[in-house]
Amino acid sequence: MQVGKLPPEILIRLLAKARQPDEVIVGPAYGEDAAAISFGEKVLVAAADPVTFATDRIGYYAVSVNANDVAAHGARPRWFLATVLLPKGSSEADVETIFDQVNQSCEKIGVALIGGHTEITPSVNQVVVSGCMFGEVDRSSLIRTGGARVGDVILLAGGVAVEGAAILAREAADDLLAHGVHAETVDAAKRFLDDPGICVVDYAMTAMDVGGVSAMHDPTEGGLATALRELAAASKCGIQINRGAIHVLPECHVFCEALGLDPLGLIASGCLLITCDSSFGGEIVSRIRNLGVPADVIGEVVEARFGLRFENGSELPVFDRDEIARYFDKRGM
Repeated sequence: MQVGKLPPEILIRLLAKARQPDEVIVGPAYGEDAAAISFGEKVLVAAADPVTFATDRIGYYAVSVNANDVAAHGARPRWFLATVLLPKGSSEADVETIFDQVNQSCEKIGVALIGGHTEITPSVNQVVVSGCMFGEVDRSSLIRTGGARVGDVILLAGGVAVEGAAILAREAADDLLAHGVHAETVDAAKRFLDDPGICVVDYAMTAMDVGGVSAMHDPTEGGLATALRELAAASKCGIQINRGAIHVLPECHVFCEALGLDPLGLIASGCLLITCDSSFGGEIVSRIRNLGVPADVIGEVVEARFGLRFENGSELPVFDRDEIARYFDKRGM
């Protein structure tokens, strides 16, 4: 198997073996990035995700990607645990930097670091942070990736692809410059981790405040196209997408053109897919734009027999692996 997510058919087969008690109302399933456990009228939402690529902001990434998965289920992230694995030779300063990033990121979104594990181990050759985030929501407000309904509109909050463009700017700057990309464009994308950032908790909570939300899903590995496929699979529906309505960040567009990548398959934390009743779509878009980020209606949910297509009839692309993984593998990184 290639580096990246497990192929959907393998994951679906393996998850089918899991048996869940009655209190688990969202269990392991393809497209669902968090679990939900009922405690009467309250629901505990839990998400777990590792950060396995080298980054100088790994603590920030770990908090953000896990918070996003919890928020996409309509819950406010509240409590975080982190398992930090460090390679031999790591210093006390290395550990302190990671903890400072985790604490600062938690404080920014109102989350408490409540525990975890730290270890120096020869099993890793770079830092790995595996996070687990918990949140709480009323049972009546719980959102599932698989909740989209035929007739709903599909919204995209945030641009494509904040995370992918930031990684390329930080890790492939020399290659971009060699392909004629201006240094100012590369420097601008390096700042994407801070502005607009990869945390979409505010987008999700804003949509929940407006109402009418049926499903949410945050695109990560495999990009927007993979996230749309995951949402459709979980909801057992089809989708029709207006490609021209997708806001591809100018810097991302330039990078992908230079390196021969497709922005729809580029790792995309920093944006959020929302499906909702069409009567709520305009207000959600307006409220999210007021946060200073792009938001648009990019399509609609249709019956499964129509498949996953753009408005011109062409099929939504399939990415067996993330475009950024393909790029770095090609470069031998």
